Amino acid sequence: MSILDLSPVVPVVVIDDVEVAVPLARALVDGGIPVIELTLRTPVALAAIDRIAAEVPDIVVGAGTVVDPDQAKAAEAAGAQFLVSPGSTPAVLDAMADTGLPLLPGCATISEAMALRERGLTELKFFPARASGGAAFLASVHGPLPDLRFCPTGGISAESAPDYLVLPNVGCVGGTWLTPSDAVRARDWQRITGLAASARHLGDGR
Repeated sequence: MSILDLSPVVPVVVIDDVEVAVPLARALVDGGIPVIELTLRTPVALAAIDRIAAEVPDIVVGAGTVVDPDQAKAAEAAGAQFLVSPGSTPAVLDAMADTGLPLLPGCATISEAMALRERGLTELKFFPARASGGAAFLASVHGPLPDLRFCPTGGISAESAPDYLVLPNVGCVGGTWLTPSDAVRARDWQRITGLAASARHLGDGR
């Protein structure tokens, strides 16, 4: 499974209330988005992954913001189907690889990208995308490293996403705009479904 080919946009979601996890995931599926990345930034994140994995079989659920080895193991145990890290240390990379799950290790420079490539990793997260050079950076990287593919995340919006998706080395983008915090708090699942339906067409015509 290549995470980069599931959807033009991977929703990057922070959940504070485990009770919203399943209806939120179902709202994304209803809008045509079959993947979700839940960040491990809240105490309920692992429980939310567990709920989605058990109750929403139509979505691929991953764990994001993996920043230490124990988180990789805990996410696997909770039912995560892929792992995403904002950066890459040897210990975190080893722990993620040991799970056997697909992973998107983070990088922000060409040297970091090359180091990951030396480990046999060719599908990477580019973070923080906008702050690290944006689409122009990735366009420049494609020349010397044409075998690498990226999921840029960080500061990307519905308006800027097409600038990335047109690039040959971008498989998808990560974005928070599909699940606005005010919509989640209000349980406005129809709004999230509408945002997902719009996002699923961002990569059309590539």
